[in-house]
Amino acid sequence: MAALLEFHNVTCRIAGREILHGINLSVGRGETVVLLGRSGSGKTTLLKMVNRLVDAHGGQVRFEGVPVTDQDPIRLRRRIGYVIQEGGLFPHVTVERNVGLVPRLENWPEEKVRERVFALLRMMGLPPEEYASRRPRQLSGGEKQRVGIARALAAEPPLLLLDEPFAALDPVTRFELQKQFVELRRRLGTTALFVTHDVREAVMMASRIAVLKDGAIELVAPPEEFLNASIGEAAAFLASVREDRTTSEWRTRF
Repeated sequence: MAALLEFHNVTCRIAGREILHGINLSVGRGETVVLLGRSGSGKTTLLKMVNRLVDAHGGQVRFEGVPVTDQDPIRLRRRIGYVIQEGGLFPHVTVERNVGLVPRLENWPEEKVRERVFALLRMMGLPPEEYASRRPRQLSGGEKQRVGIARALAAEPPLLLLDEPFAALDPVTRFELQKQFVELRRRLGTTALFVTHDVREAVMMASRIAVLKDGAIELVAPPEEFLNASIGEAAAFLASVREDRTTSEWRTRF
């Protein structure tokens, strides 16, 4: 599988403290690689290195075979969809304007922008005739996240970055959006790097799971192998949820 995104021996320090060290990871086209780790493990910092919200102090991050430090950061960010908690929508403009932001910045014809926006809203279960003219304050938390995902996909980026996008939602809405994202990924063939500290979410969403501990990657494995981990941080995550549901039940549920 051809790598769309690569980390080569990446190191990062913030305020003199080493946050990441010796990171080697690749994300193939069409994959969803989940970064799973506790708070402070470095997973969000690693995600932000891709679109240069944080720069590495050592090693190299490559997107489409080119070091991100050799790419214009504005152009780079327009080619990478980015989804954060609660959507990160602009409150003063409509849903339609929010979703169409990057295509308009890229000078798409207005008719094409509208067509793309309406198609994505329908994909996300938000009928455009009902939602396109709404403002973010008129949306529920789940609706805001759906709009945020639609906006991230609007300019047909080759890569999505998702930083715990469903963490603030109630359990039912969260599960619905998780299923919707999995189906969307299958339908569009989207490549994604997805941050979470929720082991169930990782198993549900991932093509492969990269487990981080103390700024290093301890394990990279598909969900089926991750579920059989018996040592290290992966085993600690699994032990934390075994009382609620057996690991085999999680996977068959999805």
